[in-house]
Amino acid sequence: MNIKSLLLGSAAALIAVSGARAADAVTVAEPEPAEYVKICDVYGSGYFYIPGTETCLRIGGYVRYDIGVGDVGSFDGATSADVEDGGSNDTFYKNARFTLKTWTGQETELGTLKTYTETRWNFGNRNADLGALVDPDGAGPLPAANAVNPAFNKGTSLNFAWIQLGGLRVGKDESAFNTFIGYAGNVIQDTLVPYGDFDTNVVQYYFDAGNGFSAVISLEEGSGGGTDGVYGVGTIDSYVPHVVGGVKYTQGWGAIAGVVAYDSNYEEWAGKVRADFNVTSELSLFAMFGYGTDKNSLDFASGRDFYKQWGGHWAWWAGGTYKFNPKTSFNLQVSGDQDKNYGVAANVAYDVVPGLTVTAEVDYDHYGHFNDGTPFGNWTAADKKNSIGGLLRFQRSF
Repeated sequence: MNIKSLLLGSAAALIAVSGARAADAVTVAEPEPAEYVKICDVYGSGYFYIPGTETCLRIGGYVRYDIGVGDVGSFDGATSADVEDGGSNDTFYKNARFTLKTWTGQETELGTLKTYTETRWNFGNRNADLGALVDPDGAGPLPAANAVNPAFNKGTSLNFAWIQLGGLRVGKDESAFNTFIGYAGNVIQDTLVPYGDFDTNVVQYYFDAGNGFSAVISLEEGSGGGTDGVYGVGTIDSYVPHVVGGVKYTQGWGAIAGVVAYDSNYEEWAGKVRADFNVTSELSLFAMFGYGTDKNSLDFASGRDFYKQWGGHWAWWAGGTYKFNPKTSFNLQVSGDQDKNYGVAANVAYDVVPGLTVTAEVDYDHYGHFNDGTPFGNWTAADKKNSIGGLLRFQRSF
């Protein structure tokens, strides 16, 4: 064996050993394909599939800022005790809100399985002028700071949280007495003359008969003490629920609907009928009439039932929307009841850019009020006052 053959053989052996060691090296696995979020267009825009499931999810909500002046509607008496001496001062009503909404949808062998939630957080004035408080020990008025109208975090409210399979819905909703027939116009202060309470747990069934006909039956718990929040009994106190039933006929020209409700606490009935008209592509109108057996539901001493919260037996609401252009609309609502309480609300809503709307509203009411100036004073339907106020609202919806 010559030197040349020895060198070639050694080189071949080294190459073979190196190849064997290379075969023993750690092998890097191929990356798995990334699972991107898939758009789900079955239930409308904004839905996407939750990865690894057949459930479609949509997330939305809004951020809102309200500036109110005057003393009408839900900001009645926009006043505050003076920080220095406890006297009464007119002031702004202000409120900031963040609302988070979720929707889900999934097709099953029993129909569409849906959920909806809406949670709200508010920071603003409590809107109560308590005046100077008297020290119970007789040492004179307490510091005015104890009686002012502060801005503060108002906490969290769960406004909706329901599950629906096919036509069956259970959970937290607003009463079908309002949701099925429709709210009273596109104004901010649509309850200057109230048309029913809202928050409740429900067991409902919706029936779509086709050709524009639909119906609902709703067993409801009610909530709290009615819109006054203090007097009245809205929540059921037995195994007998409040009951709401409604029918509706919808066509391209508009709709006709009616609802009837039974308050199991007071054993009273109330009903509403409503007509909507799409007059043109720019103009839509509505008219609604309500009647209830409980004539005294505005009596704070005896309380109000959950559904008929207007004064006297009957009440009415009417109004509409006119679109000047795709960005600007004018909204109006007028209302009244048998006890001669009246309200007018009008606004202009302008879409500055997609998702951002500014609304300026003016409100007027002629309504009964507490006649001795205290927060829980004597109520008389004959003691009326004329109130005027307004709101400027900024809302970014997403």
